[in-house]
Amino acid sequence: MRDEWDHAHTDYTMPVQRHSPASLAESESDWRHYLERSTPNGWLIQGNAMTDALVSGQRMYLLHVTRNIDAIRISRQLHVSTGCLVGALYCSPLTSQREGLRPHNLGTYLMRTKPSITPIVFEVTPDAPIRPKGVDYLHLGPIHLRTYLRYQSFLSPAENDQLDRAVLGGLRAAAGFLDIALYNAAGQATAAPEFIDRLSDAVPRVPFLGYLYFEVLSEYLMLHSATAETKNCAQAGELNNWLYKRLAFTAVDDMDQLFDLARFNPRHHRLVQLIEGIEPTLAPGAPEYVRRRLSHLLARITLHPSQDAASFTFQGADLGTLQKAAPGLLGQMIFREIRYLPRYHQLYHCFEKSKALEAWEYWNSEGIPTPFNGTLPKGEIGINPVYPRSKIRAWTGVIDGNGYLHPDEEITAVFMPHLASWWAPPRQREIQKIAEHSKFEWAQESDLRFHANGHS
Repeated sequence: MRDEWDHAHTDYTMPVQRHSPASLAESESDWRHYLERSTPNGWLIQGNAMTDALVSGQRMYLLHVTRNIDAIRISRQLHVSTGCLVGALYCSPLTSQREGLRPHNLGTYLMRTKPSITPIVFEVTPDAPIRPKGVDYLHLGPIHLRTYLRYQSFLSPAENDQLDRAVLGGLRAAAGFLDIALYNAAGQATAAPEFIDRLSDAVPRVPFLGYLYFEVLSEYLMLHSATAETKNCAQAGELNNWLYKRLAFTAVDDMDQLFDLARFNPRHHRLVQLIEGIEPTLAPGAPEYVRRRLSHLLARITLHPSQDAASFTFQGADLGTLQKAAPGLLGQMIFREIRYLPRYHQLYHCFEKSKALEAWEYWNSEGIPTPFNGTLPKGEIGINPVYPRSKIRAWTGVIDGNGYLHPDEEITAVFMPHLASWWAPPRQREIQKIAEHSKFEWAQESDLRFHANGHS
């Protein structure tokens, strides 16, 4: 179990330690070297302000935004959400300056685009320097699979059969593309336009591919951008989050109503248009980057390290074979498919609390009161609700005319090891109006609410 959580975390200040399948044309170390040394903003992977704050061991300030400040005041409780941070309160960094607390560009985005929210300022005083190990939700597949197998008996035989058919049907329908990706990871070279179009067709069959597609493009934009906006962010030690926000909301209609990356699947021509609309000079290189990077990540994330990317095939593979050879992909598929079962809202806490408990135990043993999203250290950071050795205070925040936050009314509330209720995205493409959540549904009000759930 601990090995799986180690595998799901990345420390960009340390050499690569993960084991990978055989026959990959490029190793994880090769890619790390390229991203850090050969992209304009690669230096921020190690030298960003958030990582510096973590390893300093000094007091930190974090911003959370909520629509439910009254519920927090009345209950005096703070609940956390699942998602890209597994079971943490979703926040972004604040930098203490003479003028006040300066929001990270992610926080600025959230406050500017969500006018009906209340900012909450958290002061976190850690007990020691924090090792900058970020949880990468793309690597959680084996943990999703193990959790499902542990609680499989909670589902009826009919529900298990339905889940098996849906997962196996999707994987078999997308097997041709999955094999193409493995061939590319092993050194073959499919033409980028064909690769992108095949990827687009495969996303509805294997929704996890939409998440991977989006994260690869987000990485490409944040590391390669050379706009004045991005340079200003870099001067502050931050990757530019506005880039992938624009990408998501332009690519998918009604993404503002439901941030669901299972719907992210632009074809080649549309992909080029999207990048041209964000930063034209980056458009020509985007398809080839997606081909190389997504192929490598798919092989490394989904296959067990004992496998050979050059010889494994998804064609005709049964669930027993996939459980051993591709636990990462099978787990990601089950994680997303199970949420469409009619009874899942009754079982949600059974499956998700189990993973949260493991994450909390791992973070506590590693000295991590503030886990972050480790796909890249882009500023998505959370608060571990059961870390026993740090002090936390909270205030409502007031923003001044220059964009700085100032603590206002102190909030008397405690973190609870409880997951906020969760609502599954609609099965159909048509976006339905999001229903009113329970009074405890306040923990993660950002547009990344489903980023690792429904998104995410």
